[in-house]
Amino acid sequence: MRISNNINSTPKGSNVYLLQDIPIDRETGQPKYNIMGARKYGEIKIMFRALEQIMFSPGPFIFSIRQKLKDFTENDYLLLNGDPAIIGVTCAIAAEMTHGKFKLLKWDRQEKTYYPIEINIHQK
Repeated sequence: MRISNNINSTPKGSNVYLLQDIPIDRETGQPKYNIMGARKYGEIKIMFRALEQIMFSPGPFIFSIRQKLKDFTENDYLLLNGDPAIIGVTCAIAAEMTHGKFKLLKWDRQEKTYYPIEINIHQK
């Protein structure tokens, strides 16, 4: 089951920004892993296709990240997956937009659930 860019339920009015769409298994045609548990934190918004990467000229990609996060708030979450460069730049931009505070979802393999983590880069 693929996740569309617009999931109808929006718990708590928050959004979950999925950095890159889930890769598809070539044999089964199904997503390689299920992220439906993240829906309890908000509407899932897919930022980039599964195999997109930041290339040697990152300016246009950074512009695109800023555009996709234009409505990002401290109440939203980042679901980090995909290209490490996209993850790093997206976290930096999210922190810049929210004065250093943002939330992300961390998958716990043992419990098989997501846990929210609140980040404050200015915390001492």
